[in-house]
Amino acid sequence: MDSTLPAVAEELLKEIKKAFQETSHGTDMFFFRLKFIFGPSAVPALDLVDQRSVTRVMSPSGRTAYQVLGSSGKLYTCYSSCHFCTCPAFGFTVLQKSESLLCKHILAVYLSQAMGACQELTVSEEQLTSILLAEEEDEG
Repeated sequence: MDSTLPAVAEELLKEIKKAFQETSHGTDMFFFRLKFIFGPSAVPALDLVDQRSVTRVMSPSGRTAYQVLGSSGKLYTCYSSCHFCTCPAFGFTVLQKSESLLCKHILAVYLSQAMGACQELTVSEEQLTSILLAEEEDEG
């Protein structure tokens, strides 16, 4: 993770990744720690990972973004490098009220990376640009 999450969150995600690399599964202790650190986002994020709702979208130049199919059926674009999601909950709960570190979509991105459960999709530069611009048009 090349990000600015609190050190305890970074360490937990590293431990989860290591456990999944070694044994292909986590433990109940990870579940309790996730809930403690990430609060109410933890369980819905794990549900999104279980449903394989996270897709890493890559272009030939190496640009990446993540798309998460939310529980509402809407597709959200997430940027793990800067902890940003296009969902309304991120804007309200994370940015406006500072009640949470992350929304469930970004947490699902981090967990799917750690657990090796991320779908992969390679697209052209133009397609990736369209994905990114579509989000701006939705907001405007």
